[in-house]
Parts: sequence; structure tokens; C-alpha cells
Amino acid sequence: MTTPSLSPPPTHRAITLPLLRKRSEHNDNLVSTLEELALHQEELQAIGPLLGRTCGKTLKILLLPNNVIDRMDPRDLKFLKRLEYLNLALNNVRKIEGVEGMEWLRKLDLTLNFVGVEDLEESVDNLRECGSLEELFLVGNPCMMVEEEECKDMREGGEKEAKEGHKNCKRPMGWVGCRAYIIAKLPNLKVLDGKEIKRSERIAAMQTLPQLSSE
Repeated sequence: MTTPSLSPPPTHRAITLPLLRKRSEHNDNLVSTLEELALHQEELQAIGPLLGRTCGKTLKILLLPNNVIDRMDPRDLKFLKRLEYLNLALNNVRKIEGVEGMEWLRKLDLTLNFVGVEDLEESVDNLRECGSLEELFLVGNPCMMVEEEECKDMREGGEKEAKEGHKNCKRPMGWVGCRAYIIAKLPNLKVLDGKEIKRSERIAAMQTLPQLSSE
């Protein structure tokens, strides 16, 4: 009887045990007790199941910006139940999923991904299961109302520039009601795209939710 592999097919680059060990030097190379993991620009296409099975019980901070991850696969995330901060900025994610069991998740960064209006309702419904979520970054996604850069793709400016408001932009794009819709649907959220949600803004969002839901 063969032991099932913990790694996805070799054509789908994901987190491997050697990579985990390499990034756990600050923890005396102990993968099983990792609380924070940063894997920037590793050309990862997926998170993979190994992460959750090795340090899912202890991992609190997972930083995966500047990769090419195209899906928040529930099979990869279901064991990361103690996660408090997940950063997937500058990836290729199109829908927020796999977070339903993350009761401790406080911050989710999806800056400069591809979450569109067509998947927004399902994405937000999935986030409603995260009762501790306080901060969400979606700036630079097709669903958000931002300004399109005059000359360059927004990704070339990097994560920091994106969060500062895309000062070199001209043509508006995205759904104008997106921010209000998210605020109304996520009552525990305190900060959206780096901007504090004030009580007056939440009240206004709740009042317009029926109209926004029908758009």
C-alpha cells in the first residue's frame, strides 16, 4: 500500500517541505511549531495541502505576496484554523473562498488580484463566516471602484503604491457601489482598503444595501 503524497502534481508549484524548512530558520528549523511564514516571490501557483498538515495548528501569520496563486483552494486552507493574518497581495485570485473555518482571521490582504463583480457576492458571503475579520484590502481588484493608470499596469507600481491611492490614474473602473456593499454585508469590519469605516458610512451602506443587492 502506497502512502499518498502531500504534494500536488509537479506541474503545479506549491509550498514544499524543503521550502518550509528554509523559511523556518528563525524557529530553529521546527516546521511543526511555526507561527509566522513569509514566502515572497517564490512563483507559487498554489498553497498546497502540506502547509496545513505540518503547521496548521500553530500558524498565525501567512505572507504570500508576489506569487501567481490563482485560487484560495478550500482543500489547502481548511487546516489553517488559527490564522490571524493572510496576505495574498499581487497574486491571481479571482474569488475569496476557503476562509469559512478561519474564526480567528483578523486581516486579509488581496491587494491587486482579480476578484470581479461577478464573484463578489459569493466572496463576501464566505467572509461573513469570519467573525473576527476587522481589516480587508481589495484595492486594485476589478470589483473595486478605482482609477485606471494612464500608462502602466497597476501591478508595476507595487503593493505600497496601490494602497496609497494610485495617484497617476485617470479613467474610473470597477463597481461604484462595491465599498458600500462590502461594509453593509460585513458588520464586524473596521477597515477597508486602509480607510476606517465610520458609523455614518456604515449606516448609509445599510440603507442602500437592498438597492446594491439588486444591481
